Amino acid sequence: MFVLQVAIVVLLAAGSLLALVLQSRHDIDREARSRSVAVAQTFAHSLGLQDALKTSDPSAILQPLAETTRKDAGVDFIVVMDTNGIRYSHPQPERIGQRFVGTIEPSLAGQVHTESVQGPLGKEIQAVVPVTAPDGKVVGLVSAGLTVKNVSGVVDRQLPVILLAIATGLALATVGTALISRRLRRQTHGLGTQEMTRMYEHHDAVLHSVREGVLITDGDGRLLLANDEAKRLLGLPEDAEGQHIGDVPGLDRRMADLLLSGRVATDEVLETGDRLLVVNQRPTHTRGRAEGTAVTIRDSTEMRLLTSRAETARRRLKLLYDAGVDIGTTLDVVRTAEELAAVAVPRFADYVTVDLAERVLDGDEPGPGADMRRTAVGGIRSDHPLYPLGRLIDFLPSTPQARGYGTGEAELVPDLAEAPGWQAQDPPRARAIVEYGIHSLIAAPLTARGVVLGVVNFWRSQKPEPFDEDDMSLAEELVARAAISMDNARRYTREHALAETLQRSLLPRALPEQSAVDVAHFYLPAQSGVGGDWFDVIPLPGSRVALVVGDVVGHGLHAAATMGRLRTAVHNFSSLDLPPDDLLARLDDLVQRIDHDDIGDGDGGGVGVLGATCLYAVYDPVSQICTMARAGHLPPLMVAPDGTTQIVELPTGPPLGLGGMPFETAELYLEEGSQLVLYTDGLVEERTRDIAEGLELLRGALSHPGRDPQESCQAVLDALLPARPGDDVALLIARTRTLGPDRVAQWDVPFEPSAVGAVRNAAARKLDEWGLEELGFATELILSELVTNAVRHGRAPVRVRLLHDHTLTCEVWDGSSTAPHLRYAATTDEGGRGLFLVAQVSDHWGTRYTPEGKVIWAELMLPGPA
Repeated sequence: MFVLQVAIVVLLAAGSLLALVLQSRHDIDREARSRSVAVAQTFAHSLGLQDALKTSDPSAILQPLAETTRKDAGVDFIVVMDTNGIRYSHPQPERIGQRFVGTIEPSLAGQVHTESVQGPLGKEIQAVVPVTAPDGKVVGLVSAGLTVKNVSGVVDRQLPVILLAIATGLALATVGTALISRRLRRQTHGLGTQEMTRMYEHHDAVLHSVREGVLITDGDGRLLLANDEAKRLLGLPEDAEGQHIGDVPGLDRRMADLLLSGRVATDEVLETGDRLLVVNQRPTHTRGRAEGTAVTIRDSTEMRLLTSRAETARRRLKLLYDAGVDIGTTLDVVRTAEELAAVAVPRFADYVTVDLAERVLDGDEPGPGADMRRTAVGGIRSDHPLYPLGRLIDFLPSTPQARGYGTGEAELVPDLAEAPGWQAQDPPRARAIVEYGIHSLIAAPLTARGVVLGVVNFWRSQKPEPFDEDDMSLAEELVARAAISMDNARRYTREHALAETLQRSLLPRALPEQSAVDVAHFYLPAQSGVGGDWFDVIPLPGSRVALVVGDVVGHGLHAAATMGRLRTAVHNFSSLDLPPDDLLARLDDLVQRIDHDDIGDGDGGGVGVLGATCLYAVYDPVSQICTMARAGHLPPLMVAPDGTTQIVELPTGPPLGLGGMPFETAELYLEEGSQLVLYTDGLVEERTRDIAEGLELLRGALSHPGRDPQESCQAVLDALLPARPGDDVALLIARTRTLGPDRVAQWDVPFEPSAVGAVRNAAARKLDEWGLEELGFATELILSELVTNAVRHGRAPVRVRLLHDHTLTCEVWDGSSTAPHLRYAATTDEGGRGLFLVAQVSDHWGTRYTPEGKVIWAELMLPGPA
């Protein structure tokens, strides 16, 4: 051991020597470069250098000055040269006038450059610095440096010192190793390897031959030693030693908890598997501090009498534990009742029936009375004579079920054959039950938060002994645990139904009549709870249509109510005929105000809007331009008439409610018959795939020509709709139409009052062509007033457009952004009645603003039946 340690020390010393030499060489090389740069820069900035360079013979001045400076600075050479690299000075005068050996291009660019080259003096480390005139121009170069042999000489001079230091360290390490070896030999009392081996064999023989388990653990909970008896009693594997107590397979959890606790245990009885073990545990102290535990274990045969009771208690605890795990896995009332029956059969009862109040199944609180629906039935056989599943039962007051439902206390019936109150409910069925072999009953009410939801009936047939008081206590605890899950499921059922009802009431039931697009839509709430997804189709003036889709983060009533507020706001803002980016900006302000009002309402119950996204698109069937903007929402897809599908490159805006960021619009030209697909993330994203994969599936499902929107909608749902969606799914597909030139009339109007008559005549001729002579008077009146206002109060250019669609729309465009106001004119006023007449004659009128000005429009219903 001593020799091995010395060898290791020598090896480490050699490695250290090599590292020191390499480091020393590196440091000296770096120092040589730094000194070269400093000397060269000092000389380059010396007074008179630039003047000397301008003389006819710079070498006569610079050679003696450079040699004097070189000797004082301790470098091997200082070379001054012109910008072409021709030397003016050198330690070897015969090399003056020759070209400099090295790289000068970086220095000509104004940089300091260091390098290692093979020069006239041998291998050199040199630095080249520029001599810069006041105007920044490089007028010369200065190089200074050292030869490598001089650098290496410094290292060689330092090498004896390094060797001496290493030799001293080696001597000290050797002496330390010798001292440590001597101390170890003294601690082992001079025993050699053979004596130590013999002592270990004796210790091992005694340890593994005793009939008492012995365990030793360290302070980190690791099993250091386990003798054969301990492994047998605890069922430990052969490789248990060295593992952490918590990771040892087969070790009982209670025993593991005791070993990890490190507490003192004296004759503590633990049930492990089919054994009752008496455990003693003491901490081990080394150098005065606790570092682990020593444990002895023995099998207590004298306590066999208690084994059966302990086993019964274990089974009951296991039953309650399994009930806590297996009951209430879903928020479904019927499923929770079925889980309760499955847990209790056959470990506690042979048959279990769960009867719930009728209102509980609908999510409501039960009312008075004992009318209950049989919700779950479980048993060891299926041919029992008990009431079948789904039966509505009106229990008589004399039955234990009715008494338990009324009092909230469990009822025990040890012998059904001797229970007239129970038999009075249905005497023929009661006789059939007794003859079948069912002889004992526990009726335990399901009580949660002081409300009785129903009754659970436990029936026994196979065991001859009846239920006892201990069994009834266990039944009460089992049902109490299930009742909480049952009540949670009931509350969830009620909230889910309310949220879904609210959600569907807030979504559009029927899309409005419009001729710009053909629409197909789909909405499905999430299975785990209704969310806040919505869609909308909103007709706009000028035969245009707005397509909207949005998503509110979260589920439940709050998300549904927030969705309704946002959808209403979109309808209100769209009535102002705002551009998509302005509409989203106003919606963003509204969400911020909702957050502020909800969170700052003073009662601490407000939660605000957790997050919302929206996509708003406006399609014009005349120009076939779709203008859209989005606030944090997924981009739409566009399907061309030939089936080509692409994701629309739409600028990404922040989600609603963040504020501070503008929204951007994008315009897209859509051919007639193109389909615009709007959707929410619940369609393309789920746990088994990411959004990118979902978008590719969506693109593939849509890439088929010749489909109408309903067929495309069905294809998308077949390809992407999950069986149990974890989020709301909203889908809106719109196929574009166009309003052809035969349905549109447009004229440019000269900016003069006399043009009004010409506009009236042109409009009258177009109405005759369309067969709308009945609307001639109203149309001429509207156009007269609107064109007159545009010429009198607006700016050029002025245009008039008539649209023949579901209604006749009259539009007058001008270059002014002045807002028109409807008012009553006084008796003495000469004007002010134009817009009032337009409002009286037309069915609807309004204003929208464009980048070039504004449009005032008025709609007239077409003649004929509505």
